[in-house]
Amino acid sequence: MFCLPLLLIVISSTSEVQSQNMCDVVPKDLYIQVGSNIKIFCDKMCVHGKVFWTLDNKVLPKSWSTPINSSRIAVSLNNFIQPKAALQCHSVDTKELLGGTTIKTYAKPTNVSCILHYKNDSWGGVPQLFTCSWKHQAHVSKEINYTVLVSSQLHRSQFEICSSDKKTCTTQDVHLSGNITLVGNYSVTVRAKTIHWEVYSHPYQFQPYQILQINPPKLNLTALSGHILAEWTTSATSKKHHCQIKYNKVGNKEALEVLNKTLEARAKGRLSFDKVESCTHYKVSVRCALDKAPWSEWSREETLLTQLHWSDVKLHLWRKVTEPDQDGERKVYAVWTEIPSTCQGTFIYSLYLTSTKDQGNYIRHGRTLCGKSTCKIEVTKDAHWLKLKVLHNETLLAEDCVYVPAVGESLPQVANLQTWSLRGEINISWDAPAQSVSGYMIDWTHDGQQYYWKESSSTITSLSGLLNKEPYNITVTPLFGNKTGLSTQALQICSTVAGPGNVSNINVKASQKSALVSWTMKPQELCSDVAIHYIIFYGTEKGPQLNVTVDGTEQSIYLKELTPDTQYSTYVRAVALTGSSHSNVRHFNTKKFDLMIAIPLMVSAGVIIVLLLFVGPCAALRCKRILKKQVPNPGLSSVALWPSESHQKGMLLFRPFSYPSESLCEPVYMEESQPFTTPDTQLDPTAVPKEQYIDPAVITQSNKRPHDPEDTSNESPSTESAVLLSEGGSPLSPYRSQSSVESPSQSDDKECKCLPPISHQDSSTPLSVYVTVELFEQYQRMLEK
Repeated sequence: MFCLPLLLIVISSTSEVQSQNMCDVVPKDLYIQVGSNIKIFCDKMCVHGKVFWTLDNKVLPKSWSTPINSSRIAVSLNNFIQPKAALQCHSVDTKELLGGTTIKTYAKPTNVSCILHYKNDSWGGVPQLFTCSWKHQAHVSKEINYTVLVSSQLHRSQFEICSSDKKTCTTQDVHLSGNITLVGNYSVTVRAKTIHWEVYSHPYQFQPYQILQINPPKLNLTALSGHILAEWTTSATSKKHHCQIKYNKVGNKEALEVLNKTLEARAKGRLSFDKVESCTHYKVSVRCALDKAPWSEWSREETLLTQLHWSDVKLHLWRKVTEPDQDGERKVYAVWTEIPSTCQGTFIYSLYLTSTKDQGNYIRHGRTLCGKSTCKIEVTKDAHWLKLKVLHNETLLAEDCVYVPAVGESLPQVANLQTWSLRGEINISWDAPAQSVSGYMIDWTHDGQQYYWKESSSTITSLSGLLNKEPYNITVTPLFGNKTGLSTQALQICSTVAGPGNVSNINVKASQKSALVSWTMKPQELCSDVAIHYIIFYGTEKGPQLNVTVDGTEQSIYLKELTPDTQYSTYVRAVALTGSSHSNVRHFNTKKFDLMIAIPLMVSAGVIIVLLLFVGPCAALRCKRILKKQVPNPGLSSVALWPSESHQKGMLLFRPFSYPSESLCEPVYMEESQPFTTPDTQLDPTAVPKEQYIDPAVITQSNKRPHDPEDTSNESPSTESAVLLSEGGSPLSPYRSQSSVESPSQSDDKECKCLPPISHQDSSTPLSVYVTVELFEQYQRMLEK
């Protein structure tokens, strides 16, 4: 029993010591209102020295901390607006965390507003519904309960009128409770409450009529010529109120028009608006509000078709003239803006033609009944006026006229007409003529049947609302008052360009190691884009896919370095600025042997063999003759007499045949040889007799008559005597003998006089020399070169 009190004393003492040595941050888990000031304390009894604070791991300035005593320090947070933050206390010396807390904020409900309004089936009287709404930025996950508290001049104390867990609250049958009437001033406060905090909004004060929302008006519309008359009634006719009317064409919500109308007490709602198009469906709605009160809901939309007004009829008459035929006749297509089919009544279109002669006389032609928007007539080569009249229920509604120039009439026209397309529109520009113009007429068509046109005062314009991927023909005509100039047509242009055509007809001609791939382009549409380049993909089943690119002007390519006897697959992709297209996959096999190479080799070998068979013997004979030393052929040679030393003086003798280039004036003058027949038995008894050549000089000397004069001065050195010389004991020699005797008279007739007269007084024995005819031929060819 004595130990128990002692144990209690020890435990109590230990607790006091632990309490004195604890470190912590207080208070814990705070909820404060946004923008409030708060002070947090850090107990640092467990450490010695200074401490520092962090807010979401960011060190706070030292000036924010204030020491309370040696074991407690406080930090002040002013205008705290963070939704949630963690505040911690640390030791400066040990960086140890001493403690921390979490701070969360909440805000007051703001933008409180209330309205008094009626049920849908009620009309006038005291409103039955009271609705308030507000905004609240609460960064909590807990459920918030909202309560609407109302006070008035009659009831000073606040009373609860409704509650909700959303940011709006409606009280029904408020007129029965009597808490809110249409008399007096009221104040509304919204309370937001959770298990951790409670906050009130600022008071919202109002007068009942300032928050009274009347029911939507009842609208009635009437279509008149050129405008719409709107009439309506409301439940607040006894007080001044404001109304708004909105209207727009059906299907065009962007062109919404809003009109304002203020009505005094007991005034009827009535408004006429004429900013409408004829024969067009419009939707109209109206809403009203008391002075300084919220707007009512929009009334139910009413749809109305407007009536036709003569000021809205714009015919915009224009014409398209064809080229004249051989007789000068032309076809004129008159076009105009038709009256909308939604317009009620009967319309008659009549076209009147008036021609103008050179003398200025006018000839009126008959009337032509036309359709709703086009009419075709024939005119002569003269100038004409076309006048269009439109009758509505037998009453003239509108008329317009246009000029048709005569054939060959000198009129100005525009120049440098250019067109380009961009994002579905066609832009046009041109240079104005030298004459002053009143405007320009631009017409265009995509099929030659339906025409569109518009007038422009500028030299640049754009065409919109075009069909997609269609080619257009565009013409620009200058206007001069009530006349027109000559038309200028631009090159055909597409509104938009489609992708490239289909790549088709893939043909492959494969060889051993290469393949020729060709293809054709088939345009998908008239406005298909042109391919900039082609990409040819090819490869084997297991190998990598290769590709090669060619220019858009090429439609074939050689694939090289292929593997023989292998299956390949290929396809072609056409690439344009607007997209790409590709062909189907084509398979082909390379050849094991290339016949294109084998056939030329076989043909070449055959040609070489034929050449060897026919040319070989000739070449062999020629080589043999070149390699073998040439020996003079007795049958083709002749014998000449070589002069003695006394005759060599003053003569230009034969040079060795190994020096043919030293002199070109060394001819050998030969006489005409005469045949001499010798018995063949002296040479060969069995041989056939042949003609032999004998030196005429020998024959002459032997046959000289005694009375013949021996004047040698008239003998020509070129006279050649041929005689069979005896050599080596043979009775006859096969060589021809050449002896030269020159006479002065004969030497004067030569072109080149190289040899002087030879004196025959010298009776020395001449020498003999052998010259082959082949050597003479070689010498002659050298002279010709």
